[in-house]
Amino acid sequence: MKIFLIGFMGSGKTTLGRKLAARMNCEFIDLDHKLEQQVELSIAEYFSFFGEDAFRKLESEVLKKTIYPDDVIVSTGGGLPCYFDNIDWMKANGKVVYIKLAPKILADRLESGKEERPLLQDKHDDDLVAFIEQRLAEREAFYSQATIIADGLSLTAEKLEQILEVKAT
Repeated sequence: MKIFLIGFMGSGKTTLGRKLAARMNCEFIDLDHKLEQQVELSIAEYFSFFGEDAFRKLESEVLKKTIYPDDVIVSTGGGLPCYFDNIDWMKANGKVVYIKLAPKILADRLESGKEERPLLQDKHDDDLVAFIEQRLAEREAFYSQATIIADGLSLTAEKLEQILEVKAT
């Protein structure tokens, strides 16, 4: 089974994805990492040099041109489902899980790692929460199309595996 994890940056897609892949004995792919390897730049550097539009096009290409094994957990970038036909492509090619978290929780998680996240670099405290609220409002229409919507607050790999097993039957 191919499982695509979506959600806002800081929602735990990569951390949870690695743990879930280990539990389910399948491969894990971090699309952000794959993209960085391909262009030999960090996402922040790519954003800086080429801008968000170029990044979104490349991100979509990486999603669609990657060869996935039959059983894989894929962590996606936070904005990936919201551009082009990416959400439809993921749904046509596997199960999509939206890891949903409240803006304040996301802000708390993201506060310390903002340098690596181009869209957050100049945001602090209430401005960061407001930015996340605005972006989530824009993205919710895409995120909510997921096969499964999971509350990320207490989500573990074990709980997600159980949810996936229930959905498979």
